[in-house]
Amino acid sequence: MKKLLVFMLALSIVSLMYNESFAEKNTFFDSVKFIQYLDENTALEEIRNGNLDLYYFRISSDRLENTQDREGLRVFDSTGGSYSILVNPAESDEFNPFSIKEVRFALNYLVDRKLIVNELMGGYGAPIISYYSPTDPEYLTVIEQLEGFNFKYNPTLAKQIISEELVNQGAIKNGGKWEIGGKPIEITIFIRSDDPVRKSIGEILAAELQRIGFTVKKDFGDLNKAFVVVYGSNPSDLKWSLYTEGWNRSAFVKYDSVGLGQMYSPWFSNMPGFNDPSYWNYKNEKIDGLTQKIYTGGFESYEERSKLIQDATIEGVNESVRIFLASKIDQYVTNEKISGVVNDFGAGVPSRFTPINARGENNELVVGVKQIYQGAWNPIMGLTDSYSRQIWGIISDPGSFKHPFTGETFPVRASWKVESAGPDNKIEIPQEAILWNPYLQKWENIGLNASAISKVTFDFEFSNWHNGQPMDMSDILHSLYFIIEWGTKTGENDKTFDTEFTPRAAQSIQSIKGVKQVDQDSIEVYVDYWHFDEGEIADWAILWNTMPWEITAAMEQAVLDGKASFSRSGATSKNISWLSLIIPNDAIMIKEYLINFRESNFIPISLIGLNQSNVNSNQRYESSINWIENRNHAVISNGPFYLESYAPESRTITVKSFVDESYPFKIGKWSEFENVEFPTIKKIDIKNTIQHGNEFQIKIQTENTDSILFFLTNNEGNMILSKNIKADDGNTLITIIPEDSEKLGLGANNIKIFAISNSILQPDFFESSFFATKSSQELPSSELDDVKFEENKTWLEFLIIPIIIIFVIIIIRKKRNYIKR
Repeated sequence: MKKLLVFMLALSIVSLMYNESFAEKNTFFDSVKFIQYLDENTALEEIRNGNLDLYYFRISSDRLENTQDREGLRVFDSTGGSYSILVNPAESDEFNPFSIKEVRFALNYLVDRKLIVNELMGGYGAPIISYYSPTDPEYLTVIEQLEGFNFKYNPTLAKQIISEELVNQGAIKNGGKWEIGGKPIEITIFIRSDDPVRKSIGEILAAELQRIGFTVKKDFGDLNKAFVVVYGSNPSDLKWSLYTEGWNRSAFVKYDSVGLGQMYSPWFSNMPGFNDPSYWNYKNEKIDGLTQKIYTGGFESYEERSKLIQDATIEGVNESVRIFLASKIDQYVTNEKISGVVNDFGAGVPSRFTPINARGENNELVVGVKQIYQGAWNPIMGLTDSYSRQIWGIISDPGSFKHPFTGETFPVRASWKVESAGPDNKIEIPQEAILWNPYLQKWENIGLNASAISKVTFDFEFSNWHNGQPMDMSDILHSLYFIIEWGTKTGENDKTFDTEFTPRAAQSIQSIKGVKQVDQDSIEVYVDYWHFDEGEIADWAILWNTMPWEITAAMEQAVLDGKASFSRSGATSKNISWLSLIIPNDAIMIKEYLINFRESNFIPISLIGLNQSNVNSNQRYESSINWIENRNHAVISNGPFYLESYAPESRTITVKSFVDESYPFKIGKWSEFENVEFPTIKKIDIKNTIQHGNEFQIKIQTENTDSILFFLTNNEGNMILSKNIKADDGNTLITIIPEDSEKLGLGANNIKIFAISNSILQPDFFESSFFATKSSQELPSSELDDVKFEENKTWLEFLIIPIIIIFVIIIIRKKRNYIKR
């Protein structure tokens, strides 16, 4: 009996020591290893050989053309990315032709967008002239305005516009080369050499500009070099004139409030100058005003919001500081043994849900990436490149996220209840609600007679941080303190100011009117914000934190002491490091601050005066110090994986599954995004020949379909009829009445049919031709049984699909808003 008790005691001790081993798994893989593969062809072979499971970069279409090329692979087509040209509009001591708006605008005629898509991209994309592409839900809002520009490749027109402007500035042509003040007009194109498509775009653009008569210098490099030369230099120094940009989306968004601000507006700190006060900065108050209203909900109806988007898009295209060229359809490849991939409509295969939900035969998922480290890792103004964000997305959990197939906001770690009196009325704020006062440096009660447009009550699903310490309301309130403190410039000597972060945060904090803690994991947030979709109100009002407050406090102190900067531009202008928690030197610096905090019993000013100030701060400090000492980095978060190691010498980053009972989402939580039931057209019954002017019918068999949208066009391409009808239990009958049949042309006519689901913003598509004759003779019907329509689609048709479904959604949305009003 005594031996049994000793054995049970020993077993209990082992259980306590290795509690992780007995907790329920949260992910299918125990770890994920990210390995850099610069060459996508090498990565493809490694996937075929089983050394890689998948690759987070597109594979050229010519490597996947034949069935034999795809043996042992799964190929996913993803949309969401784009290419653009960033133009330097700075005024300088040296003559800069692109400081002239008309010269920038002329570049739209100098780039051959169709050549880029058809030749450089192999047809996998579409020409675009603005931030919004045909696969974006907002595209139909601006399609009429975009068509009005009528941009076509016309180098003659471009040369004419540019030449006239240069002559007006006093330039002359000498020996076929433009000169001004006796000096050649020189242009420097920064060309991304790590991307074959962008390298070719840069070479073609250089050749076109040389033909016009410019002296062109080509500077090649990757994103790291671009951070210094393009994004990190004073535009008036003219270290660059044009830059070949590339963009990826991190999510599919139904109601975009950020994109136009990010791509066209100075306030977002993403335009030349990047709001660094020591640099020349691009200014445009008109587009700032428009995009700030879109961002902060400064509209009272769907129609007013649409007008803001249209006006901002027009201004952005007219200014041509960022010129969009093409949207991408990227082909991602995985080994055939990997399942559970979530192909997000925005992020594609590299969505945050793929590594969490993926399954395979091994314990480790091995992912190839184009670059392993391209920018700083800090959650304030770091993590700005897609490579780091793809990894950060699985080691941190957001409070809310966008549905990968509808783009709507849904809860992740925070559920909510929205109450709104907007857009015209307000809700009273209780007196006990508080808000941080950056001028007095303390929390204050809101007081009497305060009101807000909306109230959102959040119920948080806390867990332990990766260092073992529990999340609590102090982390939430510290995040509110930080955005208000660093989003308010209280004076010229205010140290809590960042050239990139502060202008963005300033837009958000204007609407925050107060918060009231309800209990240990619930809070009421009062905001002056309204949207016709309640999910967007919650997404705007949400408070959340992806790092423990003690790490943020240590980062903040390091920045205040001038040892590092949150942002790239701040680091460059002050000649200090861009704070990166994954780098050992910066992690050691954070550890030293934590040690000082522990020894001085430091409590941040953000927690003084709150019920949260009695938290065991020293225990938090100790846990984070131990974490940094054991792992040589300071990346601590709350997601299903944690960062185990970064090995620059082997170009690898390894994350491991966070096996902790407090983590709320267990294995398979996001499998619903894997098994998506897309609408499908199973069978079409339509006559080959119909009699002109007579009634005829079309029978359609579908699955997972809520409605059918069809278009009839005659042999001249004119639209005859379009209708959206409810799908009838999988079998729908469309009747074309004689009045519409008479509009058909004699000979070939065209029909396009879309099967639409209300829950998935990607319909199935069928297109066919039929003949209209005066004769009453009829040919036998043609039936299409279980046709694989994807094999018959052109890429143009692939892009048309989202346009049509968005059109239907907009119509439905407008009707819904009309009823509400």
